Amino acid sequence: MTHKLVLVSHHLCPYVQRAAISLAEKDVPFERLTIDLANKPAWFKAISPLGKVPLLRVQRNGEETVIFESAVILEFLEETQRSPLHPADPLARARHRAWIEFGSATLNAIGRLYSAPSEAAFLAESESLSAMFDRLEAELATGRTGPWFAGERFSLVDAVYGPIFRYFDAFERIGDFGILNGKPLVEAWRKELHERKSVKDAVTPDYPQRLHAFLQAKGSHLSKLIRHNEAATALP
Repeated sequence: MTHKLVLVSHHLCPYVQRAAISLAEKDVPFERLTIDLANKPAWFKAISPLGKVPLLRVQRNGEETVIFESAVILEFLEETQRSPLHPADPLARARHRAWIEFGSATLNAIGRLYSAPSEAAFLAESESLSAMFDRLEAELATGRTGPWFAGERFSLVDAVYGPIFRYFDAFERIGDFGILNGKPLVEAWRKELHERKSVKDAVTPDYPQRLHAFLQAKGSHLSKLIRHNEAATALP
């Protein structure tokens, strides 16, 4: 099925990155349109029921349909484009969908971590997030052979976790929080995803600087650590 696809994006949104990775893995041409969520254009408000990105604007036969919510966009691409990233077996596919949901819960936990207002809250969120990755480590240990979640074949679960691990690149520049310590399978998977072209190309080259500025402006415990680090670096 041939469509013209426009992915409405934001520079930092991990859910946008999922869709961009999927499109790249399928080798599907698309246009990317980046907006400022702090100053949403009127046209965006008119077509986004939840006021969020990503949106996929699907243009066909002179008409446009707007698809919202990243999970729905990913499933639409699976149903309409070549090179499926889901497994063919229904049970395996259900398992993958479940771990994609776990990835969304992990992103929520990451958001709570970088928004935690105090050191005590930050430490509690760190422990909670570490426990989630303990579950993931155990899952990766269940008979997998190969570098990806499903072994030798890159899947939508990989597309979901690539953006997740990108946060840890930023966190590790701020401090050693130990969240991924003692999880060699998770760390090996993270390394493979870091090198995957579709994952690297899902963000602009200035993404690290943009994320750093975003974290610094949160007014959270992590923001204080960033300011402390920068003040220490500036000392003569």
